[in-house]
Amino acid sequence: MFVNAPGGIEILIDPAEIEAARRSTGSDEPVGVVYSDRFITVVRDAVRFPGGDLGLYVRVLPTGGAPGAVILPLIGADPEIVLVDHYRHATRSWHLEAPRGMGEPAEAGPVSAVRELREELGVQPDEVIPLGTLHADSGLLGGHVELFAARIPRVGALDTAEGIQRAVVMPFTRAEELIGRGDITDGFTIAVITRARLAGLFGRDLES
Repeated sequence: MFVNAPGGIEILIDPAEIEAARRSTGSDEPVGVVYSDRFITVVRDAVRFPGGDLGLYVRVLPTGGAPGAVILPLIGADPEIVLVDHYRHATRSWHLEAPRGMGEPAEAGPVSAVRELREELGVQPDEVIPLGTLHADSGLLGGHVELFAARIPRVGALDTAEGIQRAVVMPFTRAEELIGRGDITDGFTIAVITRARLAGLFGRDLES
């Protein structure tokens, strides 16, 4: 998270250069870790841009270092998608989305996926299918999430204490329609549905 790549935005570590970067912005804000809890760490870096200008740049990192997991539950032989109607504090609104959660330190991605399904849908998956990684906001978030599909036998007890009010089962084509008309707006959900489609998990659904 603090590597300087050739030709990129350089993180400054020399105290004199850090002070020069602060002066260039007219800021008296602290440089380094400015906030941290068990979920996220906010870092303000002093940087040199490729053009030579100095400045300050904020990043949000996962405190534990482990990637989060986004899981698209699939149910049935000709699989349908299971999404949850989840209230999100940040937007102050309900979102139809795939289950997801932050990773625990030293926890492998598939283990995170299984844990999140148990917590949010009350179910143990029969199979977990890796679908690659996603950088949700490369301009601000330093971490990434791992995407998965998971075959589940049923929907169990929902985690209503965390703001989930219902689970919605639908064919892929319905989810695609909801994305297209703007009813599904969560970026993680759009990404994991797209990756699942590209992986061929809805072949029969698409032929119909």
